[in-house]
Amino acid sequence: MTLAQVADSPIDWEGALVERARAGDTRAFERLYREHTGRVYGLCLRMTREPHTAQDCTQETFINAWRALAQFETRSSFGTWLHRIAVNVALARRRKAARDEPVADVDVEEEGAAPCWTLETPVEVREIEDAIGTLPEGARDALVLHALYGYSHTEAAQMLGVAEGTCKAQLHRARKLLRERLNVEVG
Repeated sequence: MTLAQVADSPIDWEGALVERARAGDTRAFERLYREHTGRVYGLCLRMTREPHTAQDCTQETFINAWRALAQFETRSSFGTWLHRIAVNVALARRRKAARDEPVADVDVEEEGAAPCWTLETPVEVREIEDAIGTLPEGARDALVLHALYGYSHTEAAQMLGVAEGTCKAQLHRARKLLRERLNVEVG
């Protein structure tokens, strides 16, 4: 192999780090942590809406990942696997909190094709994040996983432990509520 071929070939540095971490190399796992902690924290923060809880969920995600590293299958990326763990951790915390404090039922709208929407007015990023934070949990989770993190409806539904149709309905609801809260009209 020539030097040019080596330079052009994709290097699976993450796969190599995962394998080293599986063998007990804590420095390799620390590198994986540094590479992924920001995105995992962002996901946890969007799901919990509380910085302290998001930090705890992030830490718990990486502890669970370290413990389950031997079971990690390379069918998905390491980042996707971490996100699934993070979603499970955040949902478990939510369920625990719900046992302590009952939450009112949330109506789910009929499933339908969600219209394509874009922001027509200049809206600050903070305003958007605040509006996302006010969404009902199911709608917010579906929006975060599908629209912000790019997971398919099927993947998001599996992570959330709901039917795909429910995930689509919640995403539709989230978009509708965001349009209303941000005063955005569909074109």
